[in-house]
Amino acid sequence: MFLLQLMCLADLEFDYINPFDSSSRINKVVMPEFIVQALLSALFLLSGHWAMFLLSAPMVYYNYTLYQRRQHLVDVTEIFNHLSREKKRRLFKIAALIVLLFLSLFWMIWSVLEEHE
Repeated sequence: MFLLQLMCLADLEFDYINPFDSSSRINKVVMPEFIVQALLSALFLLSGHWAMFLLSAPMVYYNYTLYQRRQHLVDVTEIFNHLSREKKRRLFKIAALIVLLFLSLFWMIWSVLEEHE
């Protein structure tokens, strides 16, 4: 989802796509992205992985505050003014998800190795 959003923003920056198409493509995946991140955080909480939940909770809270302030959707008329901010926001989210992915893999491998000992 983030890569699609980043590709749309990069295409817009290089004038390969018009602002309406770019913003409509980005806005289609914003709410599913928020829901998936909230479900992932809830799964960490329900499965008892407290550290992973505490690492994923700030992103869910950030998404919630964006939704409450109605800043979660990209505006067609203001997309060029906020292009760099939107790209940085998506890059930060990708970095946070990559950290969560590697930590999840690490803890999964660690728990499998502990069972065999």
